[in-house]
Amino acid sequence: MTFETPRTPPDDGASALSSVLAAVRGVDAEVASAEARRVRALARAGHLALDASAGLRASAKAAEMALREVASEIAAASNLSDRSVQAQIGQAMTLADDFPTTLDAWEAGVLSRAHVRVIVDAGLPLPLERRHEFDVLAVATADGLSPGRVKTRLAALAESLQPTTLTERHRRGRDTRCVRVVAGEDGMSDLIATLPTLLAVGIYDRLVQQSAAIIDMRRDAARGDAPAGARTDGRAGSNERGERAETMTAPTPDTRTADQVRADILADLLLTAAPDADPTRGDDGPGTLGAIRARVQVVVPALTMLRPGAENLDPADLVGHGPIDAATARALAETTTVPWDRVITHPVTGEVLRTDTYHRTAAIDRHLRARDRHCRWPGCTAPATRCEVDHTHDWALGGTTEVNNLGHLCQRHHTQKQFTRWKVRQLPGGILEWTSPTGRIYTDEPLPYSAAVRFLPDDPASAPPPPPAEEHEPTPF
Repeated sequence: MTFETPRTPPDDGASALSSVLAAVRGVDAEVASAEARRVRALARAGHLALDASAGLRASAKAAEMALREVASEIAAASNLSDRSVQAQIGQAMTLADDFPTTLDAWEAGVLSRAHVRVIVDAGLPLPLERRHEFDVLAVATADGLSPGRVKTRLAALAESLQPTTLTERHRRGRDTRCVRVVAGEDGMSDLIATLPTLLAVGIYDRLVQQSAAIIDMRRDAARGDAPAGARTDGRAGSNERGERAETMTAPTPDTRTADQVRADILADLLLTAAPDADPTRGDDGPGTLGAIRARVQVVVPALTMLRPGAENLDPADLVGHGPIDAATARALAETTTVPWDRVITHPVTGEVLRTDTYHRTAAIDRHLRARDRHCRWPGCTAPATRCEVDHTHDWALGGTTEVNNLGHLCQRHHTQKQFTRWKVRQLPGGILEWTSPTGRIYTDEPLPYSAAVRFLPDDPASAPPPPPAEEHEPTPF
C-alpha cells in the first residue's frame, strides 16, 4: 500500500483579502476621525470670529468682516482661497452646531464623509428647532446603508419633520435661483443654472426638440432629399451644351451628437437672443437687455497668433479662467469691434513696460489691466474687468493716483482691505505685500508675461566656424 501525504489546501486569497480589508477599514476610520477633528477646529475658528465681533456694534457686516479676517489667516497659511476656507468654516459651524450627533458618529468612524454630506443636505432645509431631532434619527437611519440608499429615506424623514407645506417652501426656494460657472479642463466649463424645476425641465425639453429637428433635417439630407438642382457629391456637372462645369465642393458633414447640438443651441440663444422680459422694449427692437453683449478679458501673445502650432509654449489666456485655444483667440482678434490694447513687455522678465492703442482710453487703466489681469489679493482669480481699482495707500490719506499706488481688487477683497485688520503696501514692480492680523506677511506679484526671447542650446554641427583670430573685433568693454 502506498500513502500520499495530504497537501495543504491552496490559499484562495481569502486571508490576504481579509488583511487588506482590515487595513482599508482601519485607514477609513482614521481618515474619518481626522476629517471630523478638522471640522471641529474650523468651527472653533468661526466661533472665535463671532466672539471677536460681539464686542463691536452688532451688525451682520461686522460678523462678516470678522469671519473674512479669520478665514484669510487660515487660507494664507495653507495656500488656499480665502473664499473656500470661509465656506468651509461656515459648513463646519453648521455641522458642529446643528448636527452634533452626526459629527460624533463621523469622528468615531461610523459614518463616512459621503454619509455626512447626505445627512446635512437633507437636514439643512429644516428649521433650526427641528434639526437636532432629525440629526439623531438620521444617524440611526444611516446605519448599515450606503449614502445612495439612505438619501431617499432621509428625504422622507425630513419631509415628515417639516412644519410647512411644499408649496410654501417652493415659494421661498425660488429666491435661490442663480447662474454660475464652474471651470473645467481643456478650455471647457460648466454653466449651471438653478431654476424652478418646471422651468428647468421646460428649457431642456425645448432644447431636445430643437436638436431633434436639426438631426432629422440632417438625416433627410443624408438620404438624398436635397433641394432640386443642388449637387453635394463633389463631382463635376455639365451645362445644357454639354460643357464641363467646375467641380462643386461638398459641404462639411454635420457629425455633432445630440448633446453637442443642444449645447450649441443653448449658447446661440443666450448670446444672441433679446429677452422678452426686457422692460425697456417699446417696439420690435432689442431693447437695452438685447443690446448687451458678453464681455471677457483675453490675453493673446503675438507669437501664438503667428505660430499656432507652438501655442502650448505661451497659450492665450482667458483671464480668471485659464488657457484657451489659439483658434478661438484668433477668431476673437479678427472679428471683435472692441479695441485691443497692445502690451509692451520686457523680453526676458515679462514685466509690463507700457501699453498703447490707437483708441482713446485711460493709459493708467490700460497699464493696470495689463499688469494685474486679476484681483491682487493672494490667491484670488477674479478678472480685472470685474474688479475695482484701489489706491493701495488711501487717496484720502495722501495716496497718489499713480500706477505704483494702484491695483485691482474685487469687491470682496476691496471691502476686506477697508474693514479688517489686514494691511497692504505696494513695492516696486507692482508687488503687493499683505500683512495679516497675526503679523504674517504674504506677497502677491503680478503674473509676468512669457519672455519674448528664448535661449536655445547651440548645435555644434550647424554652428558656423569661428573667424580667424585677426578678424576678431576688440570687445567694447
